[in-house]
Amino acid sequence: MSDAIELLPTAFAAFTDRVFAVGHDDWDARTPATEWSVRDLVNHMTSEHLWAPELLAGSTIEEIGDRFSGDVLGEDPKGAWVRAHSASQAAWASTPEDKPVHLSFGTVPASEYAEQMLLDLTVHGWDLARGTGGDERLPADAVAHVLGYVRERADEIARSGAFSPPVPTDASDEQTQLLALLGRRA
Repeated sequence: MSDAIELLPTAFAAFTDRVFAVGHDDWDARTPATEWSVRDLVNHMTSEHLWAPELLAGSTIEEIGDRFSGDVLGEDPKGAWVRAHSASQAAWASTPEDKPVHLSFGTVPASEYAEQMLLDLTVHGWDLARGTGGDERLPADAVAHVLGYVRERADEIARSGAFSPPVPTDASDEQTQLLALLGRRA
């Protein structure tokens, strides 16, 4: 199994394809992340990837402050995403997996932070596709990796409140299993 840092470029590309597929009238569409529209979801992901280079460089949450709060998309949501993910991807390419990263809940190695970023890119890629009526197929290698990560941490993820409670499924495919564990009906 590849590690999360190695899989990030694949997940970035898949998410970026979905951002570029958003039509002019799709930005207000609802997503499976019930509190978010398509624009809200892309804003969340863009903000997350504006944080990444700062955090990977050693900054703390307190040092960064609220610079990436609110609307970070402006009048050019697709361009904002490209700028954010390009800087994030460049930072990931030069970060050793054992580098300490200061997150809101504590300091973790970059490899753990990458797991969380890969999870978000993957599941929110599906959310974005579902919200816009796009291609919902996710990169199989990212899905397999994230599924293993989520299974190992199911209780912790459930307690975090970041995702809806799991939904039952008897599906055998890994993508549907992953989505169900994260509270989504495929």
